[in-house]
Amino acid sequence: MKAMILAAGKGTRVRPITYTIPKPMIPILQKPVMEFLLELLRQHGFDEIMVNVSHLAYEIESYFRDGQRFGVQIAYSFEGRIVDGQLEGQAIGSAGGMRKIQDFAPFFDDTFVVLCGDALIDLNLTEAVRWHREKGAIATIIMKDVPREEVSSYGVVVTDESGRIQAFQEKPPVEEALSTTINTGIYIFEPEIFDYIPSGVEFDIGGDLFPKLVEKGAPFYGISMDFEWVDIGKVPDYWHAIRSVLRGEVKNVEIPGREVRPGIYTGINVAVNWDKVDIQGPVYIGGMTKIEDGARIVGPSMIGPNCHICSGATVDNSVIFEYSRLGPGVRLVDKLVFGRYCVDKTGASIDVQAAALDWLIADTRGDIPAETPIEHQAITELLSAETR
Repeated sequence: MKAMILAAGKGTRVRPITYTIPKPMIPILQKPVMEFLLELLRQHGFDEIMVNVSHLAYEIESYFRDGQRFGVQIAYSFEGRIVDGQLEGQAIGSAGGMRKIQDFAPFFDDTFVVLCGDALIDLNLTEAVRWHREKGAIATIIMKDVPREEVSSYGVVVTDESGRIQAFQEKPPVEEALSTTINTGIYIFEPEIFDYIPSGVEFDIGGDLFPKLVEKGAPFYGISMDFEWVDIGKVPDYWHAIRSVLRGEVKNVEIPGREVRPGIYTGINVAVNWDKVDIQGPVYIGGMTKIEDGARIVGPSMIGPNCHICSGATVDNSVIFEYSRLGPGVRLVDKLVFGRYCVDKTGASIDVQAAALDWLIADTRGDIPAETPIEHQAITELLSAETR
């Protein structure tokens, strides 16, 4: 069976992470989110998978390659061009990406599934396809209900009693939303869907294709199913996803490493004296990370591999990416540290390097910063303020 993973977006709402990592490669405790999608597809018999790529395409292609080590076959459709000798991504819309593949050769010749490459899901795809075929649908959306205040981040769906879609709104203002049932970015299509998608133009599934299906009265359905769905559309979503995994709330994601203390998991060769640190789980600490005496870590928190947490530093309810050095006395509460950026749980970020805070948060591969300048001490309040 055939499927497609949408992986061409720039992920602007997940910056600064997506400056250097494409959304499908964002790690959930060291494992890219797209890898979980491949496992789900393989489990339900989808073993021929197309992936459209654009932004940082090489990162995706070099990791997954032909899919052999994941038990599937993968091919890639690049969207962009070469400018001054460099690849420049130029996405053509989710439906446009589907059309490009089909125009190259008629790959989609039977019922197929399309998944957005930036969500953790645990869905019975076999049951969803069975329902889709029973309805005689040309397109089916897998749906979820969300609180009304969240609807503006999603496509809103209105169905009749049979599940046929009557209206589709792409990210409407809260006051204009016709329902709280939303599109999860999981679709089932028949090859006839390409009768509704033009060639050679930018065309979006939610913004262009779905309204067109409603307008034309096509057999377009939506089904609400009970399944886990952790969307990583924005930085706060990612922060929430890591917390949920550490708390054991996402059943198809295991915490890696070994449990060295109750609720404390580590990779290999972590340098820490457990009797001289205060670590309260759930916490994951990556391999080759050093935790100095006197450090304090409060879960749910993740500290990536090759990090260095200095004496007196506190990591509370935070996510620290690999190769991060937290200086002595640093106190991070509800923060995400990624490279030169420190991000709070609302998504607001500080460029540590531009703010001359390298002595506070730095790369472990660089030189150890000199003694903290007195004039910079007050700035630490920006990073240690409790914002729960």
